[in-house]
Amino acid sequence: MSQNERDDVPEDEAPSFISHLIELRNRLLRVVVFVLVLFLCAAPFANEIYVVLAEPLLRHIPENSTMIATDVASPFFTPFKLTLIASIFVSIPVILFHFWAFLAPGLYSHEKTMVFPLLIASTGLFYLGVAFAYFVVFPLIFGFLTAAAPEGVAVMTDITKYLDFILTLFFAFGLSFEVPIFTVVLVWSGLVSRHSLAEKRPYVIVAAFILGMFLTPPDAISQTLLAVPIWMLFEIGLLFSRFFERKEV
Repeated sequence: MSQNERDDVPEDEAPSFISHLIELRNRLLRVVVFVLVLFLCAAPFANEIYVVLAEPLLRHIPENSTMIATDVASPFFTPFKLTLIASIFVSIPVILFHFWAFLAPGLYSHEKTMVFPLLIASTGLFYLGVAFAYFVVFPLIFGFLTAAAPEGVAVMTDITKYLDFILTLFFAFGLSFEVPIFTVVLVWSGLVSRHSLAEKRPYVIVAAFILGMFLTPPDAISQTLLAVPIWMLFEIGLLFSRFFERKEV
């Protein structure tokens, strides 16, 4: 870079950029430390946490059936894997707080009044989706699947595959419950009008069932239990988006 080019660069630009990187690093470190501390506190109860998560299945399997571990190390590592994921899950409010604190200084006042409530609402909706999966969907799915097993077939699920199965459903339902947020943001940003979204309702319903097919296991029950809430949540988002629709000048 020549001397003239260097003179054109604001003197405070490089220090400001470095200070932002340092702040980002510090916040990431705080998040990692918080998750690790939470994990270390919960690690002694890893087996109990897994039992709580397995309860919807254990409640429906026959008395002479149990969960199994097909890998030698899975009885040890699987509960700890769940505990780490649960620690990250519980830490989501802290993660979002640091994300907000990092972005807030660069936002306009009207953006701050919109973004912060959206962060709070999206966190609550994600937790609500996970709770819906655990308390409503899991009992229905496992009750159906265990009852549908052919005669002479013992239902004995591998603990690692069970964990992967429920984490997939948790993610699918948690993400699907964000539909009202996506709808409100689309209308608020001006990318699409509320009236235009309402006209696309039939396509949204079809897309909800297609999304349910890809995000859930290949059974009609779980697909329907995901698609119908997506549709209902879209309607809720459409209802609330009227308060955020931009006024035409």
